[in-house]
Amino acid sequence: MTNKPALLLLPNLLGDHKQHELFLPAGVDQAVATLDGLICESEKAGRRFLSRFDTKKPVLEIPLTIYNEHTPDSDLEFVLEPIRKGERWGLISDAGLPCIADPGYKLVRRAKQSGIVVQAFSGPSSILLSLMQSGLPAQRFAFQGYLKADEAGRIKDIKRLEALSRAEKSTQIFIEAPYRNMHLLQSLLEHLDEQTWLCVGWDLTMPGQGLMSEPVQRWKKMPLPNLEKKAAIFLLSV
Repeated sequence: MTNKPALLLLPNLLGDHKQHELFLPAGVDQAVATLDGLICESEKAGRRFLSRFDTKKPVLEIPLTIYNEHTPDSDLEFVLEPIRKGERWGLISDAGLPCIADPGYKLVRRAKQSGIVVQAFSGPSSILLSLMQSGLPAQRFAFQGYLKADEAGRIKDIKRLEALSRAEKSTQIFIEAPYRNMHLLQSLLEHLDEQTWLCVGWDLTMPGQGLMSEPVQRWKKMPLPNLEKKAAIFLLSV
């Protein structure tokens, strides 16, 4: 693999697996071995990621730059400066693919505007894994991020996404904070049409993973999964 200066978009695991080789392609190992530094959301996540691989320097000697939703746009030039000076840096998310449902896209945009080479690597994505297993239409789909936290706003969002799915014949995908998963599930079952399909996946790729995909009327007749403190993803389709 080349050692030319570049920003490498590297996939991360969706959970704390002991064998990353089961979920990340071999090209990621090769890429990490060339890194001069790593851009990550937190130091803990960055060190944990690097510790899984063979690196050209001891993990604690590899510099980290923290980049997350709290990083001001004015820091973008600082984050990219080592690459401009000839180094190779990786960008990761805490879980899954960088730049998908996280602020990394701003860094990539600035890098490309600056003429920096950007290379992406494939890996696990809860969005795509859940969609693949859902049995819901995938010709047209949209990821909507988080719904509104307050009850009135959440109900309005649910109705809006159901109407959007009906109008576009699309699958709508969204997530919630783990401690609010059950509240969202109850709201979905209460306010969606009984013929609307609802899919919920949790802890994907982990030993306790699960996924249920049924019309709402069937959901109401089944025991609900316990989604408390779990990484869950929700999909609906009319």
